[in-house]
Amino acid sequence: MRPVRWLVALGFFAAAPSAFAQSDAEIVSVINRHIAQGWQDNGIEPSPRADDGEYARRVSLDVVGTIPPLADLLDLLGDESDQRRARFVDKLLDDPRYAENWANIWANLLIGRANRRNQGVRDDLERWLKGAFTRNLAYDKFTFELVSATGNSEQNGAAAFLASHLNDNAVPATAITARLFLGLQVQCTQCHNHPFNDWKQSQFWSMNAFFRGTRRQNVNGRNSVTLSDSPAEAVVFFEKRNGTMEASLRRFVDGTSPSTATDQPRTQLALLITSDDQPYLSQAIVNRMWGHFLGTGFTRPVDDMGPHNPPSHPELLAYLAGQFRTSGYDLKRLIRWITLSDAYNLTSRATDANRDDDPATGGTPMFTHVLVKPFTAEQLYDSLLVATAAHKAGRNFQQSEQKRGEWLQQFVQAFGTDENDETSSFNGTVPQALVLMNGELVRSAIGGEKGSFLRTVYEGDLPEWAAAKKTKALKNLPSLKTLGGKIEVLYLTALSRRPSPGEVRSLESAYQRAGGRNPIAAFQDVYWAILNSNEFILNH
Repeated sequence: MRPVRWLVALGFFAAAPSAFAQSDAEIVSVINRHIAQGWQDNGIEPSPRADDGEYARRVSLDVVGTIPPLADLLDLLGDESDQRRARFVDKLLDDPRYAENWANIWANLLIGRANRRNQGVRDDLERWLKGAFTRNLAYDKFTFELVSATGNSEQNGAAAFLASHLNDNAVPATAITARLFLGLQVQCTQCHNHPFNDWKQSQFWSMNAFFRGTRRQNVNGRNSVTLSDSPAEAVVFFEKRNGTMEASLRRFVDGTSPSTATDQPRTQLALLITSDDQPYLSQAIVNRMWGHFLGTGFTRPVDDMGPHNPPSHPELLAYLAGQFRTSGYDLKRLIRWITLSDAYNLTSRATDANRDDDPATGGTPMFTHVLVKPFTAEQLYDSLLVATAAHKAGRNFQQSEQKRGEWLQQFVQAFGTDENDETSSFNGTVPQALVLMNGELVRSAIGGEKGSFLRTVYEGDLPEWAAAKKTKALKNLPSLKTLGGKIEVLYLTALSRRPSPGEVRSLESAYQRAGGRNPIAAFQDVYWAILNSNEFILNH
C-alpha cells in the first residue's frame, strides 16, 4: 500500500474544508476547542494565562527574533483594549525585522549555518528569502520557486537552495526536499527499506530521479552559483543491499507518475508538491510552525510525519492544514492563528497539575503550558543589541551583519554526511556571547559614556517612560529620579517584566555597596547581573 493511503486510512489527512472560516477569530476558536477537548479528555488542567509582558517577549522572539524594545513593550502594557495582543502581533508582522528573521530561519533550514563560509551564496539566498517574506509570498509559490529554481543565484537567490545539496548524486537534495516540504524523513531508505514505516528503497530513488540532470556551476570563484537542468531519463538504477542493481522510475511519494519527458523534472516535482490535491505540503508547514511557536509540534520531530509517528491532535492538524490551503497558503495568517490561540497565550510556568505534560519525557504533548526554549545564537546576539541599544551606538542591524555572521560561524561544525548535517556548539550563555561579539560595540552601548543606554537610563531621560506614565494602566510606574525606577527600566528592557520588591531591594543594596567609588560603574554591574541571569537567555 502506498504511504499516502496508509495516512488517509489512519485519518491522518483530511479533505479540505467545504467552507473557509472567513475570520481569524473563528479559526482561533476552533483551535481552542480542540486543545481544550484534549485537556478535558486527559483530565489535565492548563497553566494560567501569561501576563502581557511574558507574552510580548515570547511572541517578539518568535516572530521577529529579538526581545521587544522598551517603547514597544510599554505601548502594549499601557493598552487596555481586549485586542491589544492581536494589534501587537500585527505590528510585529508588519515590522521589517519579520522578514529578516524568517529569512535567517529559512536560510538555516535550507542550506545551514555552515554555508556562511560561502557567504556570497548565502547572501543571495537570504536576499531572495527576505523579499519573499516581505511581500508575504504564498507558501505554495515559495516552495515551487525553491524546488524548480534555475539560473544564477545573484539574479535568482532561490537557486542557492538545491545548488547546495547536489553532491553524491543529489541524495542530499532528495532528502532535504522531502523533509522540509513533505514532512517525511526518507534519507535512510537510500540504502534499505525503512524499518518503521512503509517507505521502500525504490521509492527514495524514484524521488531522486527528479533531481537527475540538475547541475551546479560555481561563478566568480564561490561568490555565486548557477543551477541548470540537463535532459535526464525518468529511470534511476540503484544498488540493493545484496549487491544487485534495480531500476526505479521517476515517481512522487504517493506513487504518482509524472510526464516521462526528459527535461525539467524538477518543475514536475514542484507542481506535484504544491498541488492542492496533495496533503503533504500544508500538513508539514502547519506542524513546523506550531512547533516553532509552541516548542513542540504535533509530532516529534516536526519533519517525521507518518503512521509510525502519529500526531498528538490529528483533527486539529488536518483542520489547520485545510484552512491554510484555502487561505491561499498565507503564512502571516497562520502565525496569527497560532499566536492568538489559548495554548500560546498560557504562561510557561507549569503547575503541579500539568508538570508531567513534557514531551521531552516521551509523552504526548497536551500544550497545557508553553515550553521554555533556549535562545538561538541569532536571538541572543540580536536581543543583546536591543537590550543595550548597541545598534544605535554608531551602527544599525544591517551595518553589523558582517560581524554577526562571523560571530555565528564560530559555533558551527559541519559533517561530511550524505545529508550535509551540521551542528552548533553554541550553548547559549551571555559571557560566551559577549566575549565573541564586537567588544567595542557592546562596550560603547553599556558603558558610561554620554549618550550610551546606561547613561541615558541613569540620568532618567527616557521619553517613552514619561509617555507611558501618562497612561491609566502605567500611571504607577516609579520615577526615574529614584534608583528603584532605574532598576525597573532595566528589568523591563531585558526581561519584559517589572522586578519584585525583593529584587529591587537586592540590587539597590548591591549598588549602594559599590556606588561610592563610581556610581555609573556600579549601575553597570547591576545591569550585567540582569543580563547574565538564566532568565535573560530563555524564551518562555
